[in-house]
Amino acid sequence: MKVRKEVEELDPYVPGRSKEEIAQEFGVKKEDIIKLGSNENPWGPSPKVKEAIEGELANINRYPESDLEELKKEFARYSHVKPEQIIVGGDGADELIDTLAKTFIEPGDEFVVPLPSYMYYEFLFKPYGAIPNYAKWNLETNTLDLDSVLNAINEKTKMLFLCTPNNPTGALISQDELRAILDKTNKSKGGVCDAVVVIDEAYFEYSLTNNVNLLDEYENIFILRTMSKVMGLAGMRIGYGISSKEIIEFMHRIKPVFSLTKLSYIAALTTIKDTEYIEKSIKDGIESRDFLYDEISKMKSVKVYKSYSNFMLIDIHDTGYTAAEITREFMKRGMIVRDCTSFKGLDEYYFRISICTLEEDKKFLEVMREILNE
Repeated sequence: MKVRKEVEELDPYVPGRSKEEIAQEFGVKKEDIIKLGSNENPWGPSPKVKEAIEGELANINRYPESDLEELKKEFARYSHVKPEQIIVGGDGADELIDTLAKTFIEPGDEFVVPLPSYMYYEFLFKPYGAIPNYAKWNLETNTLDLDSVLNAINEKTKMLFLCTPNNPTGALISQDELRAILDKTNKSKGGVCDAVVVIDEAYFEYSLTNNVNLLDEYENIFILRTMSKVMGLAGMRIGYGISSKEIIEFMHRIKPVFSLTKLSYIAALTTIKDTEYIEKSIKDGIESRDFLYDEISKMKSVKVYKSYSNFMLIDIHDTGYTAAEITREFMKRGMIVRDCTSFKGLDEYYFRISICTLEEDKKFLEVMREILNE
C-alpha cells in the first residue's frame, strides 16, 4: 500500500511511557510507580469536576455542545480578552495546531521552530507539505538564540512556533525578543513576510507571566493554551487558543464542530470557574518545582536547568550514563522520567522530570542520589 511521501518520511512522535508499561516490564506495582515523565498535575483535577461529570453521565447519548459559548466566555474572562478571540480544541492544544495547519499551510510553505522544543509541531505540520526551518536555543545560557530565529525567517515563512516556557528547557522568551520576531513577520511593520507567530503558553501559569498584551499590538499572534497542566485535565484533552477575531473566524470554518466531548466540556467549564483550585494548583506546582531545582542543584555530577514551568531538563554528560541508561535505572525502581534523546537539538545525555507531590519529590531525590552515588 502506497502512503503519502510526507507520512512515509515522518519520524514517529515518542510520548512518555505509562505506568502500565513500566509495571509489566519491570515487575513493579502499578500503584507504587511515581510518574515524572509527562508534565502532568500530580494532585489531580478539581474535586468539583468528578461531581459535575457524574451529573452529566445520563446525557452522553446526546451530541455535545457545538457553539461552546459559555466556555468561551469563561476562557475569555480568565485570559482578559473577548469571547470572539477564543477557539476551543477537543484534542488538547494539538487539535488547534492541526487546525492552524489546515487553515494556513500550503505545500512548500515553511515554518520555524527553535530547537530543542516541543516536537509535535513538526509532527502535525509536515503531513500538510510544510517544511521545517530550524532555529535554536542556546543551551549554555538557556536562552532563545534570537539571531537564529530572525535569520530563519524568509518570504516562504508561513508560521513560527515559540514555546514559552519552552519544553523541554523551561526557559522564557522575553517580550522584546517576541516583538523583534513579530516585526519581521509582519509586512506592515517592515517585515519580510506575513506569518502567524504561535506563542505556546501551555505552561504559562507556572511562570506567572503571559503575552496576551501583545494581541493589542499585533494581529498575527496565536496564543496556544491547554487544560492539561495546571488545570489537571490531561485525560480530558482540552485546549484553547487566543488570537485576532479574523484568525479565529477562519479557523472555525474548518475546525470539527463536535470535537469537544460532552464530559470534557463540563469538566472544562467546572474547572475554569474554580478559582481556588487553580490558585492552589499553581502555588503547589511552583513549590514542588523550586524544591526539586534547589535539591538537584546540589548534585555535583549533573546540571539542572532553571525552569519557569512544571518540569526541568537535566544534563547528565558527566555521570557516565546516557539518558536511555539512566531512565532505565529509574524505571527499575518504579519511577518514570523522560528520556529526551528524541528531542531534536539534544543529544543522548539529557532527561526531563516533572513535578510531583513533595513526598514523591523526596522519594525521587533519594533514588537519584542512589543512582549517581551522591
